[in-house]
Amino acid sequence: MEKRAIIVDDEPATCELIEKVLTSAGIKSLTVTKSREAPEILRHGRFAVAFLDYHMDFPDGRALARQMRTSGSNRMTPIVMISDDQRPAAVSEGFEAGASFFLYKPVDKERLQRLVRATQASIESGMRRTRRVELKSKVNIRFRGQEIEGETINVSMEGMLIRTSRMVPIGSSVEVCLQMSRTQKPILGVGSVVRVHGREEMGIHLGRLTLEESQKLQEYLLPLLP
Repeated sequence: MEKRAIIVDDEPATCELIEKVLTSAGIKSLTVTKSREAPEILRHGRFAVAFLDYHMDFPDGRALARQMRTSGSNRMTPIVMISDDQRPAAVSEGFEAGASFFLYKPVDKERLQRLVRATQASIESGMRRTRRVELKSKVNIRFRGQEIEGETINVSMEGMLIRTSRMVPIGSSVEVCLQMSRTQKPILGVGSVVRVHGREEMGIHLGRLTLEESQKLQEYLLPLLP
């Protein structure tokens, strides 16, 4: 699976340096120098790591980090906050917004390389969370008081593609009962419909599982991941 990063910074030289280091680490980059363009890109894209400038025109790095942490596709993505503000308050505000690491300007190439290496474990973990396993399991979803039966086509630790005879509108919240095996209790939780394929296939994001249910799903899927 391709690793892809997003760099949001209004200084082209900083973007170029980060992009070169990421390329050498096997990570492709999307560079955004106008912060107003970033929310839409983040809303529709999935990224392995994000580099966000702390001080930009609105939305700044903190606002973008908050958006990522409340999204479905990028809520677990490592975020590197780029800043020339070394005040303790600035660091606290960045971490509260969702930053994973801080990188101070002017960006030092060796420090950047060490930071990219440090994010590799988080990137691999995130990619494993979204890696799909082809799996046929019974699933029931409940929408507006009605039960809808289906079968999974593939499942990841964050979502599933199911085949069912009834479609639910995109954006709808649904209760999910996923029977992974006959010997395990079903995985129960709330998901949201994120896409519909034709008249029989529907994608459901599982971002609102409890910790216990997420662990059950992880224990079942991890041995099946390549």
